[in-house]
Amino acid sequence: MTTTTKTSKSWIAGIIAAFAASLCCITPVLAFLGGASGFASSFSWIEPYRPYLIGLTIAIFAFAWYQKFKPREKVDCDCEADSKKSFWQSKLFLAIITLEAGLLIAFPYYAKIFYPKPQEAKVIIVDKTDIATAQLNISGMDCEGCSAHINGELSKVNGVIEANTSYKNANTIVKFDKSKTSIDSLANIINSIGYKVTSSAIIDK
Repeated sequence: MTTTTKTSKSWIAGIIAAFAASLCCITPVLAFLGGASGFASSFSWIEPYRPYLIGLTIAIFAFAWYQKFKPREKVDCDCEADSKKSFWQSKLFLAIITLEAGLLIAFPYYAKIFYPKPQEAKVIIVDKTDIATAQLNISGMDCEGCSAHINGELSKVNGVIEANTSYKNANTIVKFDKSKTSIDSLANIINSIGYKVTSSAIIDK
């Protein structure tokens, strides 16, 4: 197997590993953009393996670059082979692929830009005693993109005044008008877009 073949196979494996490393956050965005957000957390089970996949990606590309720069044995006909190398076998192409792999790995950090900003609440408060704050614990969130996704959907609900979702805390804190919506309705909204509310409670009446 030639050095070129080894390098080609290396970057292909690297891209696959990089894509898999962020699949848990790429899936919700694809589901949202495709109008099938019920599948948002389908690959959340991958999240615990993300550090290992990132490490694998780095190792694969390190090997690919090593193959590009390591000293090669001189062969009489090697010059002819070098003259026929295409762009796909060049260092520039490998650099572009390496950059793409880096962007895939970093996807969870900028995934939220793909979601619209939460709508401003259009609530006319008639009775302040109707205002309550609830905490809903959620499974299936992996990054800021998931938080933005849930905040955006809750902001569309008539009666929701404010929603603050944290994937790190695995919950959302929602301030809402009890006369217009309920904690069960909020939970149903979250469940319908692919996440799962594991428990909920009113924390401030």
